[in-house]
Amino acid sequence: MDLQHLTFNVANQIATITLNRPNDANALSLRMAQDLHVVANHCDASADIRAVILTATGKMFCAGGDVLSFAAAGDGVNEMMRNMTTYLHGAIARFQRMNPPLIIACNGTAAGAGLSIMLMGDIVVAASSAKFTMAYTGIGVSPDGSSSFFLPRIVGTLKAKEMMLLNPRYSADEAKSLGLVTEVVVDDQVLPRAQAIAAQLAAGPTLAYGEVKRLLADTFSNGLETQMELETRAIAGLTRYTRDAREGIQAFSEKRKPQFEGR
Repeated sequence: MDLQHLTFNVANQIATITLNRPNDANALSLRMAQDLHVVANHCDASADIRAVILTATGKMFCAGGDVLSFAAAGDGVNEMMRNMTTYLHGAIARFQRMNPPLIIACNGTAAGAGLSIMLMGDIVVAASSAKFTMAYTGIGVSPDGSSSFFLPRIVGTLKAKEMMLLNPRYSADEAKSLGLVTEVVVDDQVLPRAQAIAAQLAAGPTLAYGEVKRLLADTFSNGLETQMELETRAIAGLTRYTRDAREGIQAFSEKRKPQFEGR
């Protein structure tokens, strides 16, 4: 893959995506959005990837959009925004509905688009020194990157409005109390902790994880009966078509630990 603003590698069925613009606070550029779209499609398509970690180099996770490139675009900034959000939103859609769980290793401050990207994680491990803020309206723009979808579902509509209109800054512990992150660890343990979680998930029933993610992605859009029908189709399909479901049931009946293959 021809990647410029992030790195990507796979080891032990775990993919690691690293935002790699440390001298620019890992700000989201058009090229980074394109790179994210490429790796998201690959993670979704590859049966050999069973968990994904998204992290960043340097002291910050992501400071938001690359505002300097917005300014340099002049009158072309409108088209730049359309292109950037097309790639970014396509990537987020893939990450949300792919089978492998996505673990965000938030190594530092996440602001604007950085916070939006963080919110898409299935599990979020944050550094104790990290700070969090929406920041969009601070430069006169509105949120993107799925934050208007996820944030009110996490913190409620009124709190989401406060975060988007007033741009308060939260510590890692405050973010955890709001439900924005799963757990907070000391700074040098963010990636090791994310790797440990990824290893646990990579040894699990990957296809079942995918059904969990898709069920939860749709739950606020469906009525009760529709959601239950989707549950029926998911669980019945897993028991019919996956080795892992058969192995899990057999292992339970034999009182042993199941050996999942992600198939």
